[in-house]
Amino acid sequence: MNQTEPVRGVAASPDRKPLAFYGVNVASRLLLGSALYPSPKVMSDAIHASRAAIVTVSLRREQARGRTGTRFLDLIRALPVHLLPNTAGCRTAREAITTAEMARELLETDWIKLEVIANDDTLQPDLFGLVEAATELAKRGFKVFPYTTEDLSAAERLVSAGCRVLMPWGSPIGTARGLSNPHALKTLRAYFPDLPLVIDAGIGAPSHAAAAMEMGYDAVLLNTAVARAHDPVRMAAAFASAIEAGREAFEAGLMAPSDRAQPSTPVAGTPFFDFGPGDASRST
Repeated sequence: MNQTEPVRGVAASPDRKPLAFYGVNVASRLLLGSALYPSPKVMSDAIHASRAAIVTVSLRREQARGRTGTRFLDLIRALPVHLLPNTAGCRTAREAITTAEMARELLETDWIKLEVIANDDTLQPDLFGLVEAATELAKRGFKVFPYTTEDLSAAERLVSAGCRVLMPWGSPIGTARGLSNPHALKTLRAYFPDLPLVIDAGIGAPSHAAAAMEMGYDAVLLNTAVARAHDPVRMAAAFASAIEAGREAFEAGLMAPSDRAQPSTPVAGTPFFDFGPGDASRST
């Protein structure tokens, strides 16, 4: 898809500020992964049901399966979405940079979801390697989408390196735990009010995605929660609805929580307010 064209998705309201990544308007706030589906057809049907505008592709995973350059890439290129290749599985900045260059050549895009993994158990990002790789890739003309944590100091360094979007995790990849550190995520959102922020990883249920959107995040990227569902196509549609509802609620203005109960119907002004003990018959 031409990067200068608006990306497919649900049409935004005329008075709503559109979501844009590196100058490209994106109507859908759901980004979907292309791994782990039971079949290519289920993957394709789920992507259509999700109305996702952007789909991520792991070239290292496809290489390991011997599918790079074959039917999988042909199928993924035929989808009416913008492709976001990622560097999943990379353990060093150099490895991630090499994978990004390969992705740019194969998929003809300078967008890259940057992952540099530090730990095999948590799949936590290596923040030092992430900043190093992001700095070099930005110099090479890439539009970097860094998979990071909610760490504010790392976020500042990534923005200084040239990143114009941040993708903090909700919780570790594939755990389905939702938003493990909502207070830090709220702080990050408040600190970067005008920067596109996408919750990436750990989302397990549509309610998790809605909570992220109600918090003011711009989009959600997920994969496993859809791909491993009993019915991935229906689950993709459920996530699409939840994300739209969460964003609509955020823009409508959520009421602030209160420590005290407040009656939804005030006593003053009701039909019975001025009646004395023997006056109940007046209401009939």
